[in-house]
Amino acid sequence: MSAHLFPPAGHRLYVIVGPYGSGKTEVAINLALRLAAQGRHPALADLDIVNPYFRSREKADLLEAAGVRVIAPSPATAAADLPALPAAVWQAIMGEDLTGVLDVGGDRNGARVLAGFAQQIEAQRPAVWYVLNRARPDNRSPQQALRSLREVEAYANLRVNGILSNSHLLHETTADLVRDGAAFAQEVAHLANLPIVCHAFPQALADELHDLQPQLPLTLYMNRPWETS
Repeated sequence: MSAHLFPPAGHRLYVIVGPYGSGKTEVAINLALRLAAQGRHPALADLDIVNPYFRSREKADLLEAAGVRVIAPSPATAAADLPALPAAVWQAIMGEDLTGVLDVGGDRNGARVLAGFAQQIEAQRPAVWYVLNRARPDNRSPQQALRSLREVEAYANLRVNGILSNSHLLHETTADLVRDGAAFAQEVAHLANLPIVCHAFPQALADELHDLQPQLPLTLYMNRPWETS
């Protein structure tokens, strides 16, 4: 599958999960923008409400200008420890005229947010993708990475059906790191009996990594608090 055909057309709902630091918010934003470019009317629901570091809702203006509807807690409650989820989340999950993208919190409490929606999510036959970053300290072995994946599944009450390889060190990511991560992800996928759905990496590395397919070259939108936006 060539890069421009990703994401595939077989799903109406994409659930992006993964531990803190995996890069799932960057993946969710880029995925939503690709869906908009395909004319698929995406709605990005920011469910990262428990200790979020990067919030997709911070890029609402950019996303909405590109045709992505952003669903997020009210600005009045966004700074609360547990801001209320808006009712519009149901539209992202079940709205037949929308392609939903759920950006889910990165720890066990964040994953637990999904449990209340699990039955309705499963009914949509979603893509539930686990974002795997080899560079995270708790991914020292494929077995450790698999335990993290299973923990997210248990708390979310959803089964992951694909692994998205996204090994990175933010702006210090190299092609060698991505390739090492791709090989690591294959080992984890084998243990989990899951497919690799794609390889994500910064757009700047696309020429060096053209052979990694399917791929999701990322434009990096999220910045750490001390970096310029």
